[in-house]
Amino acid sequence: MQKKNEKLIVILEGQPVIPVLKIGRLADAVPLARALVAGGLPAIEITLRTPDAIDAIRLVANEVPEAIVGAGTVLSSRRYDEAVDAGARFIVSPGTTQELLDAARDAPVPFLPGAITPSEIMGLREEGFSILKFFPAEQAGGAAFLKALASPLAGMRFCPTGGISLKNANDYLSLGNVVCVGGSWVAPDDLVAAGAWEKITPLAREASVLKRQS
Repeated sequence: MQKKNEKLIVILEGQPVIPVLKIGRLADAVPLARALVAGGLPAIEITLRTPDAIDAIRLVANEVPEAIVGAGTVLSSRRYDEAVDAGARFIVSPGTTQELLDAARDAPVPFLPGAITPSEIMGLREEGFSILKFFPAEQAGGAAFLKALASPLAGMRFCPTGGISLKNANDYLSLGNVVCVGGSWVAPDDLVAAGAWEKITPLAREASVLKRQS
């Protein structure tokens, strides 16, 4: 578990924002990944919310070697295995089940499980996890909630996702227990639909230079 945690830390500490992507058209996957990489965000999360998601992960893994593609919204061990087989280098889930924990234990890639409550966080700490997804961040109490967790749950770090934008990203990144944030604002649906990759790269570049607490 320690080695997988270290792999995950390297990925998440590499950039302040992890783009969270929903690929509706398979043809968009590669140019979108390239646009985000060009803007300084090589680690991307492709959510398994669309029929083409697994194929999109495979395409990016094969055709954009400079990208670090992960799979999000992974809800079962079957989907976990499919994502790993497609080339995902990290797995993200909005929550946690025993089935997912078992899959993560056997898989070669790291797992970022979701948790909100102190009890959920403590349970995952007992399982050996030190970085968790905090989702849905804004609806669950936002930066103020995470700040309140810092002292009683010292040592746990989070990647909050959900309701985060350029306007409030710094509220989270200023916290010592936040390693990065996840957000979809760097790849707006309208720009993706229009294939406006040249407009997405500047959004990624703007996000890539956001400052975390050192």
